[in-house]
Amino acid sequence: MQVRARRDQGAEDEALGRIMYDAIHHGPSQYSAAERQAWLPAPNAGDGWRARLSAQQVWVAHDGTGPVGFMTLDEDYIDLAFVAAGWQGKGVFKTLFARVEAAAQGHRRLWTHASLMAQPAFLAVGFHVIRQENVTRNGEVLRRAEMEKMLE
Repeated sequence: MQVRARRDQGAEDEALGRIMYDAIHHGPSQYSAAERQAWLPAPNAGDGWRARLSAQQVWVAHDGTGPVGFMTLDEDYIDLAFVAAGWQGKGVFKTLFARVEAAAQGHRRLWTHASLMAQPAFLAVGFHVIRQENVTRNGEVLRRAEMEKMLE
């Protein structure tokens, strides 16, 4: 099935929160169940989530029946990039990234903090690892990488 990406109109905040939760908890993962629970114990929703999304540019991938992934851009920083577990490995990330990269023209680079699961997808579109990091969330230490892609 064809997936199309478009800018979010702000009406799908809760669906995007569920996609993020699904990707973290049901997609293939190098994180333990305890680490995934500490990272995101429940789907994001409510005013705080809505404010976080509305402060950024948001692209949503749709399969014709509803959203299956999303990516956000805050200046030159990709803050969120999540694809529903059942859609991972089907080109959704690349479709979303193409839109983000086009919107970032004029910036010198794009950068992100990528989870262990997201690092291969970012590498596949030209990012490289700047440094490996550990962050603590709810008592669990999560490994991730700061990554960047030069645009010029």
